[in-house]
Amino acid sequence: MSTVEIRVAGSDEADLLIDMYEWLFTPPGSRPPRWNVAHAMDRLQRAITAESALVLIAELDGQRVGLCTVYEDIESVRFGRRAWLEDLVVDPAHRSRGVGKRLLDEAKRWARTRGAARLQLDSGIARVEAHRFYEREHPSWRSLSFGWDL
Repeated sequence: MSTVEIRVAGSDEADLLIDMYEWLFTPPGSRPPRWNVAHAMDRLQRAITAESALVLIAELDGQRVGLCTVYEDIESVRFGRRAWLEDLVVDPAHRSRGVGKRLLDEAKRWARTRGAARLQLDSGIARVEAHRFYEREHPSWRSLSFGWDL
């Protein structure tokens, strides 16, 4: 059986990774109302090269099967430094094979090395399968999230 390899995205890979976001948009997910591929590629490129962010790629037999983006976020008065896991996506054909766990574990490791006391993420209410995954990873807490498009 092949081993999943996790690596940091290279500065020249944004255009190779942007299509992986389609996996997030597959139902029960949906495309954000203002999704623009050119703007998304620019933001992904900035994340790849930022000191305060990490873009991870999961590969299996040389094929990209997962993506994770994590950012240094805020220093909360109540909780200390927080890292934010913005995107965690695995190719639907490779789910339930440990790819997401490997990406999440590496995001946690990176956050700890940056001094974060918490790693946090939002997940859409309809993403029941994703929630099962997160529950198996024993989160320290659960909460509701509210947001406003500006």
